[in-house]
Amino acid sequence: MASMAGALMAQQRKPNVVVILADDLGYGELSCQGNPQIPTPNIDAIARNGVRFTNGYVSAPFCAPSRAGLMTGRYQTRFGHERNVTGDANLNPNVGLPLSETTLASVMKQAGYTTGVFGKWHLGAAAKFYPQQRGFDEFFGFLHEGHFYFPPPYKGGTTRLRPAEPPYDEQNPLRRGADPVEEKLYLTDAITREATSFITRHAAKPFFLYVPYNAVHSPMQATTEAMRRFNNIGDEHRQVFAAMLASLDDGVGAILKSLRDQHLEENTLVIFLSDNGGPTGELTSGNAPLRGFKGQLWEGGIRIPFMMQWKGRIKGGRTLHQPVISLDIFPTALAAAEATAPSQLQLDGVNLLPLVTGATEQAPHNALFWRYNNAVALRRGNWKLVRQPAGPKAPKAELELYDLDKDIGETTNLANAEPALVARMTAELNRLNGEMKQPLW
Repeated sequence: MASMAGALMAQQRKPNVVVILADDLGYGELSCQGNPQIPTPNIDAIARNGVRFTNGYVSAPFCAPSRAGLMTGRYQTRFGHERNVTGDANLNPNVGLPLSETTLASVMKQAGYTTGVFGKWHLGAAAKFYPQQRGFDEFFGFLHEGHFYFPPPYKGGTTRLRPAEPPYDEQNPLRRGADPVEEKLYLTDAITREATSFITRHAAKPFFLYVPYNAVHSPMQATTEAMRRFNNIGDEHRQVFAAMLASLDDGVGAILKSLRDQHLEENTLVIFLSDNGGPTGELTSGNAPLRGFKGQLWEGGIRIPFMMQWKGRIKGGRTLHQPVISLDIFPTALAAAEATAPSQLQLDGVNLLPLVTGATEQAPHNALFWRYNNAVALRRGNWKLVRQPAGPKAPKAELELYDLDKDIGETTNLANAEPALVARMTAELNRLNGEMKQPLW
């Protein structure tokens, strides 16, 4: 009877919202995305119990700007948060998510939600940019672009470092709130511990939980236990990646179990996605069947695994093909919470609940836009216009046009065959580009 009463109370209150963000996970690496090599049953369960978007995007091909878009529901280029932040740039006191921007956490907190973030922040390392200053009640994790998974001397598993591995931990301690802490547990497991503890401690009231894992981002480190699961993989590089992904999947499973144990799963919107495409050469993370990698505006850099479940509202087992973007998480979470954004806030994301609940089949966006350095792209319907130079200082590249319904791998450039369409889409791209600000740094 107590169990039934707990479940009934959970149904009668506002829903919880849980956003789980993987780091550098390629489009083709999950079982539900077609990879038979690395089982990911817990992440797959979100798709099985809810919906999976085959055309799910993020707003940038790199970590920091992608997170800025997710956390604000706005194209980060609108407020100059365009470029990635690495190394010593993290120490610049003016580098971070502009204080003029409203975060999803702050709006959820104003709506009566308890808010927590556990994992990688990467939206500013100065005190004024700390998560606690941006709407989060609780924080455990780190502030820069990466962190080692084991504490030195890296015992308890396998470490495979690049010859010039960045000193991720330098002036970048793990923190609880603002205070540096020591952590002996494998970092993916520590993040999971904090997330599940948050669920248990705040089960009585609605909460917004953001879990930005740093897995599977470098450095490549995996526990011995996870490595043993993949003894059949002969390449150690690939084996470490598989073990890191398996540990991430275990963490997702623990979060889902914690929701079930607290009778909250039926009344919790759970969203899983990656922050950008996989850097294949660095991690082995594959983006098949897409072209390109992290850092590029071809599909492999910006189209990502994206799924959501809400057992009380979303019918499970469906695959949706309408293009959606991480910016949509902000208004979707607010709609679930029956909260409203400040009237002056102009969101680029849209509420996806009508789409995922089956109330409509209409595509939520007329067009999607990207800009990173000197690369730009626009998707309208099945057509994508993209200019992707070889590098940030490379000569200006030609515009390319692809029919993504017929050519998901962007192999056949139709720009010369469709000059009128190129002209119309170029005009729209230029109009949107004109609304954006220049990079702040």
